[in-house]
Amino acid sequence: MNVPSEQSTPPVVVGLIAANVAVFVLERFSPAFDLWLGHAALRPIGAGFGPWQLLTYGFLHAHTFHLAVNMFMIWMFGSALERTLKSGPFLAYYLVCVVGAALLHLGVGVWMGTHYSVVGASGGVFGILLAFGLLYPNHMIVLLIPPIPMKAKWFVIIVGAITLWAGVSQRMDGIAHFAHLGGMITGLVLLQYWRGRLPIKPRRRLLL
Repeated sequence: MNVPSEQSTPPVVVGLIAANVAVFVLERFSPAFDLWLGHAALRPIGAGFGPWQLLTYGFLHAHTFHLAVNMFMIWMFGSALERTLKSGPFLAYYLVCVVGAALLHLGVGVWMGTHYSVVGASGGVFGILLAFGLLYPNHMIVLLIPPIPMKAKWFVIIVGAITLWAGVSQRMDGIAHFAHLGGMITGLVLLQYWRGRLPIKPRRRLLL
């Protein structure tokens, strides 16, 4: 499948970027929307947790660079994906990946006894990367650091492997590696569902 190319940025990508930027300003006034497990003695999710946080954490960012990187990735890879999936399915895909990332992060946190708040759109971004690699596997991309050209499928495999290694080895503290993996896994499952390749079949298959 070829990457669709148009000059204008599709509407959901524009909306996601605008929403994240707006919330980045608003979050300075209230911390109530991040994803927080609470104290270790409180199981399974602790005090201060609200179910809306499974989604709202994905619109919060720790600092300007964190926001800028995620929004660049949404624009760079999400634009082509929205044109292929169309706006409604793309938005659903993105939000489901955000929630799936949160659930895996929480599950691993409870299992490992690690409790810390998480913010960022990276769960949705990693879901977008997974879909990009699956739908346009041979599309050439060029990394920024280092500037090495490679096919999208290899980029996704390398990113996934590094993320898994970092999560299992607990390297690179301060990064929610299992949330990133959760976004990729959720995206893979949802795409396979839409393709009709799971035991539970969709009402309408997407031609992917």
